[in-house]
Amino acid sequence: MVSFDPVNLLSARRNNRFHKPVKFNIYTGIFFTMIKPVSRERKRQLGVFIRSQREKLRPETLGLPAGGRRRTPGLRREEAAQLCGLSVTWYTWLEQGRDVSVSPSALARLAGALRFGQAERAYLFELADRRDPDEGDGGAEAVPPVALACLRAIAAPAYLLDRSWNAPGWNAEAEQLFTGWLDRPGPHNLLRFIFLQPAARSLIENHDERARRVVAEFRANVGAHIEDAPIRALIEELRMRSPRFAELWAEHGVLSREGGMRTFNHPQRGFLRFRQVMFDLASRPDLKLIMLLPVDEA
Repeated sequence: MVSFDPVNLLSARRNNRFHKPVKFNIYTGIFFTMIKPVSRERKRQLGVFIRSQREKLRPETLGLPAGGRRRTPGLRREEAAQLCGLSVTWYTWLEQGRDVSVSPSALARLAGALRFGQAERAYLFELADRRDPDEGDGGAEAVPPVALACLRAIAAPAYLLDRSWNAPGWNAEAEQLFTGWLDRPGPHNLLRFIFLQPAARSLIENHDERARRVVAEFRANVGAHIEDAPIRALIEELRMRSPRFAELWAEHGVLSREGGMRTFNHPQRGFLRFRQVMFDLASRPDLKLIMLLPVDEA
C-alpha cells in the first residue's frame, strides 16, 4: 500500500522516482468529492460577453468625459472597473477569461454599471454559474396583464403559481374546480390548501399520494431559492402547523414538476379527470402557467 501524500506525490513525479501509476487503497466510508468548477469555455464566453457590452457604452452617456482619441470603442477597462467598484487587475482578468473567483455581488455591481437589461443580466449570471442576489421572491411584482388575459382566454381550468406557490391569478373554471382554495379570500397558497384545509383531502383523489409528490416537487422547484425569507417562512409555518408536511419535508424527496393525470371528487360535479400541463412564462421565470385539460380533450 502506498500512503497518499499530495506533496510527496508531486515531488516524486518531478524527480521521476516512479514510472507507473500509483494505486490507492479506498476504504469503505471514505468519499472523495470533486468540486466541478466553471468550465474554461464558459469563463472565456463570460469574458467576451462582458467586453462586448463594455465596448457598446459611450463614456458621455455615463457622465464620464469623452476625452481625446480612444484606441478602443466604448469604455476603457479602467473606467469600467472604476464604475463597478472593482480593481483594474481583477476586471482585466475577468475579461480575459482567467480562473478568478466571481462573487454574485461583484457580478451585480458589474451588471448595474454596464447598464445590463434583464436578458443580459440573466445571461451574465448563467455564464458565471451564480445566482442573481437581486432576483428576489418575485411575488411582490404585479402579474403581467397579458398573463391574466391568457387565463381568461383559456376554456379549461388554469391558474398561475409564483415561486412560493401562491396563485396570483386564475380563471373562472379554476375557481369552480378548486373549492376551498380559489373560491375563497386569499392568500391562495397551494401548499397551505393541500396541508391545512380539510376541503383539500375530500377534493383531491389519492390525497396522501399527491401530497407526497407535491412536497418533493416544491423542494426541487425552490432549491435555488431556499434562503429566500418568504420561502423559509412558508416552510417553517407548514412544518409547525402540519405534522404530515413536516414528515414529508424531512424525507428530502425531490421530483421534477411534471404533468399527468389529476383526479378530483368535486362536491357538486362528482368525479373529474384532467390532464395537467405546465408552462414557464418567458418574461417572468418566477411564474408558471398550469392548465387542467379534460381527459377527452387531452
